[in-house]
Amino acid sequence: MGVVKMKYKSIKGLLTKDDSLIPLTFIDKLEDIVHGFLGIVLFIISVLAAGYTLKRLLETHPFFPLGMIQAINDILFVVIILEIMRTVIVRFTDGIFQLDNFLIIGVIAAFRDILTVGASLTMEKTKTTEYFNRALTEMGSR
Repeated sequence: MGVVKMKYKSIKGLLTKDDSLIPLTFIDKLEDIVHGFLGIVLFIISVLAAGYTLKRLLETHPFFPLGMIQAINDILFVVIILEIMRTVIVRFTDGIFQLDNFLIIGVIAAFRDILTVGASLTMEKTKTTEYFNRALTEMGSR
């Protein structure tokens, strides 16, 4: 018995022998269309979110501390959307998912939550034990 060598480096290569009911080129083109559409939608969402952030920033009075906290929270949300868009674009161009982008998104989301909960605890006039415990539970559940 000889050693069986794998001719294909991916599962996609195994389907090239007409084992699929749908032509592989059709699936690839459909996948490209969906990734392109998702990239465009995420870009539009990020532009709209940035516009809403700017509008809210100009309308919030007083700017310090409430407006500033809202602006940081909103800007970090836009950054998260852009990181998701970058992940879709890299998947579209390279054909692979880069896990480091998801790590960046997770760190930004955690940082955003910590800032929001910390700011709400700081700004709360009556700091009861119940409010503090609820805020910590909310931060820990995310």
